[in-house]
Amino acid sequence: MTHRAGKSGINAEVQDKLNAKYDAELAGQCMVWIKSQIQDSSMNTSGVANNVYDELRSGQKLARLVNVISPGKISQKAIDGAKMTFKQMELINKFTDVCKSLGVPDHECFATVDLYEQQNMNQVITCLAALMRKFGLGPKEATKNEREFTEEQMKAGQTVIGLQMGTNRGASQAGMSFGKARHIVD
Repeated sequence: MTHRAGKSGINAEVQDKLNAKYDAELAGQCMVWIKSQIQDSSMNTSGVANNVYDELRSGQKLARLVNVISPGKISQKAIDGAKMTFKQMELINKFTDVCKSLGVPDHECFATVDLYEQQNMNQVITCLAALMRKFGLGPKEATKNEREFTEEQMKAGQTVIGLQMGTNRGASQAGMSFGKARHIVD
């Protein structure tokens, strides 16, 4: 495992905020789903962040999940031979690539170090939950809600000054007299 120095100052505060977002219940649901997909009876499905990290860190279970979802994407030799750090990180990266190819948005995927170095376990769970959603589990994805406006409605909207722009009430340049007047002499 890569050992990092402890975080301090604002970095520690940011890490605490990331850790506070972690949802152990959702993580447990994701782990149960992975266990059922890869049919690994020895897998611990506890949603505690350290357990999720220990179970998924090598990338082998994620690679097996990929092969269940999309058979043949990762060779069994690559999965079994992932004993070294860079090979394990490569498996995790292949998992995120497959997630993206299945339609999981980039903002819901995680970086390899988020899992391998336990930097952002919440993002790992977000990615797994998004992948589950693609298979009909969990909350339904939002659908596009396009609106049609008439030309008259569009023109009416252009005359309204939004509140973010302030107001034009009382706007006038009358009485503006700051600075010295410029005297031009011939």
